[in-house]
Amino acid sequence: MNEPQKPALVIKAVAPEAEDLRLINQQAKVELTAEEVYTFAVRLCDSEVDRDMERFPRKSLERLAELFLGKSGIFDHSWSARGQAARLYRTEIVDEPDVTTQAGDPLSWLKGYAYMVRTESNRDLIAEIDGGIKREVSVGCAVARETCSICGAAAGRCPHKRGGIYDGKLCFFDLEDPMDAYEWSFVAVPAQPQAGVVKSKRYGGCQRPQEPQPRAGADDMLRMAEALQEQEERRYGGI
Repeated sequence: MNEPQKPALVIKAVAPEAEDLRLINQQAKVELTAEEVYTFAVRLCDSEVDRDMERFPRKSLERLAELFLGKSGIFDHSWSARGQAARLYRTEIVDEPDVTTQAGDPLSWLKGYAYMVRTESNRDLIAEIDGGIKREVSVGCAVARETCSICGAAAGRCPHKRGGIYDGKLCFFDLEDPMDAYEWSFVAVPAQPQAGVVKSKRYGGCQRPQEPQPRAGADDMLRMAEALQEQEERRYGGI
């Protein structure tokens, strides 16, 4: 099970309305007012092929919309409660039928609505969001498999290379069957053309891999281990 950290983008600040407050207060422990909260929208991830030659198909985005609801916004994927800055209270899929992805289908993306409680300590962060300084974000989630666009095999189980062209078709890998969504983070370094954020890859939880799902067999575990080795060597130079 791999854990992509994919680029996203803060879209804009939005004024909370009655429905926003209702949803926010489902997350809060006390009743909050419009004056007490700051809300903004983020582009979490999309169905376009990214610079790692991977993408989330629309079906994966639909599942991620459920998984990301209520998840924390932090900084640089540092899993610490001290870094919790915001929380998602609503998600939705946005379809752009007039935009075609490199995969040949209409573009879809996952939009999240986040809130923060206004305090003295986050006043500068709010100003930086409004001023366009804190804009890029990246998501961390776990998916069950990566599937080759050429042959449909799992990553590491076929001869096709990411970014290669085979009989006129681009090789990329679909990130399928999302299992968990961990967090979304404010980050700094762009990597994806549209969202422009660096991402890294880890597998399972923050400190150790998650336990396999009941349906996972020996072959699944082997594929996970091989994918982990491949990705860690490619991104970090080895485990």
